[in-house]
Amino acid sequence: MSPLTITARDAATGPVLEITGELDHATAPELRKAVGGLTIAPGRLLVLDLAGLAFCDSSGISALLSARSLTVEQGGAIALAAVPANTARILGLVGLDQVFTIHPNAATATAGSSAAR
Repeated sequence: MSPLTITARDAATGPVLEITGELDHATAPELRKAVGGLTIAPGRLLVLDLAGLAFCDSSGISALLSARSLTVEQGGAIALAAVPANTARILGLVGLDQVFTIHPNAATATAGSSAAR
């Protein structure tokens, strides 16, 4: 088991949260709290960098959806970056690859204007 670590940084397009470890039933509230503590200005992009994500269960997927809802409520957009293959497969199976904009890495996500949904 690897503990969840969330590191926040700013990019030109908006905040980036680097998520490392396991996003599961026990740790999903930590992501909700981290996103809830952000102020996403209208038109800004929240990037969730999942390059270090070791595991994500249904509670983790729910936390990602919650992050999307909170961001959209504030007038911002959200994108996922460096989604691990197993998580990308789950997102695709349930159609969430159509809900989230997905980038190969955080640099690509923060490079241009936000065309996120």
